Amino acid sequence: MPRPPIARFNLRSLLPGLLGCLCLFAAGAHGAGYRLQTLSEGLHHPWSVAQLPGGDFLVTERRGRLLRIPAAGGEARELAGVPTTYVAGQGGFFDVRLHPRFERNRLVYLSFAAGTPGDNGTAVIRARLGDNGLEAVEEILRVRDAKDTPQHYGGRLLFLPDGTLLVATGDGFDYREAAQDLGSELGKVLRIQDDGATPQDNPFVDGERPRVWTYGHRNTQGLALDGDSGRVYLHEHGPRGGDEVNVLRAGDNYGWPAITYGVDYSGAYVSPYTELPGMEQPLHYWVPSIAPSGMAWYGGERFPQWRGDLFIGALVDREVRRLDMEDGEVRAEEALFSELGARIRDVYSADDGYLYLLTDSEQGALIRVVPAAD
Repeated sequence: MPRPPIARFNLRSLLPGLLGCLCLFAAGAHGAGYRLQTLSEGLHHPWSVAQLPGGDFLVTERRGRLLRIPAAGGEARELAGVPTTYVAGQGGFFDVRLHPRFERNRLVYLSFAAGTPGDNGTAVIRARLGDNGLEAVEEILRVRDAKDTPQHYGGRLLFLPDGTLLVATGDGFDYREAAQDLGSELGKVLRIQDDGATPQDNPFVDGERPRVWTYGHRNTQGLALDGDSGRVYLHEHGPRGGDEVNVLRAGDNYGWPAITYGVDYSGAYVSPYTELPGMEQPLHYWVPSIAPSGMAWYGGERFPQWRGDLFIGALVDREVRRLDMEDGEVRAEEALFSELGARIRDVYSADDGYLYLLTDSEQGALIRVVPAAD
């Protein structure tokens, strides 16, 4: 599948040493003018952001901190009560998400790397959000197949309209064959109830790993729900090349490592095949890799020209890719926000209609994307 053209717009040369509130104006292929506002700085490798009903933000830092940032921006406050995490390689805190009925139950979900160097894996806790931190913390999931590598945890979370929770896991890097093994939870998307119980309509509920919902994944870094059609989009890192966007369907096999459009880091084949019977083809893929990070489906009203599109962080090129979606197909691709000159770790579409970005560094930032005329 040929790579769609990318419309690039770069204002970096206009921004030497710019800090604080960014008042940048840009226009993409559809004339989507925007400004970038820095709400908070000094965040240590932030990984995920979620907005609370009152407008405040929860942000995870990979080193194992959960922060609360005021709606108007400013200094972040560290919250207490968080779980102990294994911080090494890619391990640490990952996603933070609110329960769909958060305003009634105050429940927060957080994924993280749990365990020790020789015995670790992806875990999920839920807790009530109190004034000073998390309360009544309980672990509701831990991947049942531990590993001894600090890589490829996955860790993205997504609530489905039926109230169940998807949890993406990685293949553990050195355990890639496990992604094809329905007796392992590595390289999978798992589906659980909001309390951690296994839904009885899961596709492999009678098997050895009944929480498995889809399989054949490498290292999932993005999950998003299309609020119009109900499609679930997933993206994952390939090796050298072969980053993929997929549409998830319960029980389907997405091929890794039996099929891939990438090669190993050494340049050797992972597999000679890009397609095989019974394995799903990606909706979109990249060669060479863009190193995709967070992903958001935009359903707001502030940017009507972007409604229904996917936004995906691209760590390698220090930008965000907008996939112009029409009837579930990628019609075009555009590069945005490269004027920041920063690795984008998360892209978040909030209920207030704005897009939010997290930049990935030891002095990361939370940035709001605002219409230029706002």
